[in-house]
Amino acid sequence: MDVVILLAVLHFLPTLIALVRGHHNGFAIFLTNLLLGWTVIGWLIALIWSCTAVERRIRA
Repeated sequence: MDVVILLAVLHFLPTLIALVRGHHNGFAIFLTNLLLGWTVIGWLIALIWSCTAVERRIRA
């Protein structure tokens, strides 16, 4: 059971990184991770995307 939880956390690591960093494309990263994360390339794309610069929104 612990292995399943560990694998799920590792699978959704890009999503967790995006959420912790407050990434402005967090939902899109989640969808990419969910739909393409089972492929190595899709997972790497989501991981790199989640580590890119976070866009700061200026409040008017």
